[in-house]
Amino acid sequence: MSPSPQIRQPCPPGACDCGRERLLDAPGGDARILLLTRQEEKRLLERLETIESLDDLERLQQRMYQQLGIRVAVAPGPNEVRSMRGIAIQIDELPGLCRKTRQSIPAAIRRGLERRPEIAYRLLDAHDLFGQL
Repeated sequence: MSPSPQIRQPCPPGACDCGRERLLDAPGGDARILLLTRQEEKRLLERLETIESLDDLERLQQRMYQQLGIRVAVAPGPNEVRSMRGIAIQIDELPGLCRKTRQSIPAAIRRGLERRPEIAYRLLDAHDLFGQL
Protein backbone atom coordinates (compact mmCIF):
# COMPACT_ATOMS: atom_id res chain seq x y z
CA MET A 1 0.00 0.00 0.00
CA SER A 2 1.49 3.36 -1.01
CA PRO A 3 1.33 6.27 1.43
CA SER A 4 -1.19 8.99 0.65
CA PRO A 5 0.32 12.32 -0.37
CA GLN A 6 0.78 14.85 2.39
CA ILE A 7 -1.63 17.79 2.17
CA ARG A 8 -1.44 21.28 3.56
CA GLN A 9 -2.43 21.76 7.18
CA PRO A 10 -5.43 24.03 7.77
CA CYS A 11 -4.87 27.68 8.55
CA PRO A 12 -5.78 28.92 12.05
CA PRO A 13 -9.53 29.63 12.38
CA GLY A 14 -10.43 33.09 11.12
CA ALA A 15 -6.97 33.72 9.66
CA CYS A 16 -7.72 32.71 6.08
CA ASP A 17 -10.57 32.57 3.58
CA CYS A 18 -9.15 29.83 1.36
CA GLY A 19 -12.11 27.45 1.57
CA ARG A 20 -9.92 24.43 2.27
CA GLU A 21 -12.69 22.55 4.09
CA ARG A 22 -15.25 23.17 1.32
CA LEU A 23 -12.71 21.90 -1.21
CA LEU A 24 -12.11 18.72 0.77
CA ASP A 25 -15.87 18.15 1.16
CA ALA A 26 -16.73 18.80 -2.51
CA PRO A 27 -17.03 15.61 -4.57
CA GLY A 28 -14.77 15.76 -7.62
CA GLY A 29 -13.13 19.04 -6.56
CA ASP A 30 -9.62 19.80 -7.81
CA ALA A 31 -7.59 19.39 -4.62
CA ARG A 32 -4.14 19.65 -6.28
CA ILE A 33 -3.55 22.95 -4.50
CA LEU A 34 -3.62 21.16 -1.14
CA LEU A 35 -0.43 19.32 -2.17
CA LEU A 36 1.37 22.65 -1.65
CA THR A 37 2.47 22.10 1.95
CA ARG A 38 4.22 24.89 3.82
CA GLN A 39 7.59 23.24 3.13
CA GLU A 40 6.81 22.92 -0.59
CA GLU A 41 5.58 26.53 -0.61
CA LYS A 42 8.96 27.69 0.73
CA ARG A 43 10.73 25.73 -2.01
CA LEU A 44 8.44 27.26 -4.64
CA LEU A 45 9.02 30.80 -3.36
CA GLU A 46 12.79 30.28 -3.30
CA ARG A 47 12.63 28.99 -6.86
CA LEU A 48 10.57 31.99 -8.00
CA GLU A 49 13.08 34.35 -6.40
CA THR A 50 15.95 32.74 -8.31
CA ILE A 51 14.50 32.73 -11.82
CA GLU A 52 17.20 32.90 -14.47
CA SER A 53 15.30 34.00 -17.57
CA LEU A 54 11.87 34.83 -18.96
CA ASP A 55 11.67 31.28 -20.32
CA ASP A 56 12.43 29.97 -16.83
CA LEU A 57 9.59 32.09 -15.38
CA GLU A 58 7.20 30.86 -18.08
CA ARG A 59 8.16 27.22 -17.37
CA LEU A 60 7.48 27.78 -13.65
CA GLN A 61 4.10 29.32 -14.45
CA GLN A 62 3.24 26.28 -16.57
CA ARG A 63 4.40 23.83 -13.89
CA MET A 64 2.43 25.64 -11.17
CA TYR A 65 -0.68 25.23 -13.28
CA GLN A 66 -0.03 21.60 -14.19
CA GLN A 67 0.89 20.45 -10.70
CA LEU A 68 -1.17 22.71 -8.46
CA GLY A 69 -3.83 24.35 -10.64
CA ILE A 70 -2.45 27.85 -9.92
CA ARG A 71 -2.74 30.25 -12.89
CA VAL A 72 -0.28 33.12 -12.64
CA ALA A 73 -0.23 35.91 -15.25
CA VAL A 74 2.79 38.22 -15.38
CA ALA A 75 2.59 41.22 -17.70
CA PRO A 76 3.29 44.96 -17.78
CA GLY A 77 0.70 46.90 -15.82
CA PRO A 78 -1.82 49.25 -17.45
CA ASN A 79 0.17 52.33 -16.47
CA GLU A 80 3.77 53.29 -17.07
CA VAL A 81 6.26 50.73 -15.76
CA ARG A 82 8.91 52.55 -13.72
CA SER A 83 9.74 49.80 -11.24
CA MET A 84 8.91 46.16 -10.60
CA ARG A 85 5.71 47.41 -8.93
CA GLY A 86 4.52 48.35 -12.44
CA ILE A 87 4.58 44.68 -13.46
CA ALA A 88 1.09 43.22 -12.97
CA ILE A 89 1.09 39.76 -11.41
CA GLN A 90 -2.38 38.19 -11.23
CA ILE A 91 -3.30 34.91 -9.58
CA ASP A 92 -6.69 33.46 -10.47
CA GLU A 93 -9.03 32.75 -7.56
CA LEU A 94 -8.66 29.14 -6.55
CA PRO A 95 -10.46 27.33 -3.75
CA GLY A 96 -7.90 26.04 -1.27
CA LEU A 97 -5.24 28.65 -2.11
CA CYS A 98 -4.24 30.32 1.14
CA ARG A 99 -4.48 34.12 1.32
CA LYS A 100 -0.84 34.41 2.40
CA THR A 101 0.29 32.21 -0.49
CA ARG A 102 -1.74 34.36 -2.89
CA GLN A 103 0.30 37.35 -1.64
CA SER A 104 3.70 35.67 -1.36
CA ILE A 105 3.88 34.28 -4.92
CA PRO A 106 3.73 37.73 -6.61
CA ALA A 107 6.17 39.11 -4.01
CA ALA A 108 8.65 36.30 -4.77
CA ILE A 109 8.33 36.90 -8.52
CA ARG A 110 8.97 40.64 -8.00
CA ARG A 111 12.08 39.85 -5.91
CA GLY A 112 13.28 37.58 -8.72
CA LEU A 113 12.71 40.34 -11.28
CA GLU A 114 14.51 42.87 -9.10
CA ARG A 115 17.45 40.50 -8.77
CA ARG A 116 17.56 39.98 -12.56
CA PRO A 117 16.15 43.16 -14.18
CA GLU A 118 16.99 41.85 -17.66
CA ILE A 119 14.08 39.42 -17.24
CA ALA A 120 11.71 42.36 -16.71
CA TYR A 121 13.14 44.03 -19.83
CA ARG A 122 12.51 40.84 -21.83
CA LEU A 123 8.96 40.74 -20.43
CA LEU A 124 8.39 44.35 -21.50
CA ASP A 125 9.89 43.63 -24.91
CA ALA A 126 7.69 40.55 -25.31
CA HIS A 127 4.68 42.86 -24.90
CA ASP A 128 6.04 45.32 -27.54
CA LEU A 129 6.80 48.10 -25.07
CA PHE A 130 10.29 48.46 -26.51
CA GLY A 131 9.14 47.85 -30.09
CA GLN A 132 9.53 50.25 -33.00
CA LEU A 133 7.59 53.48 -32.93
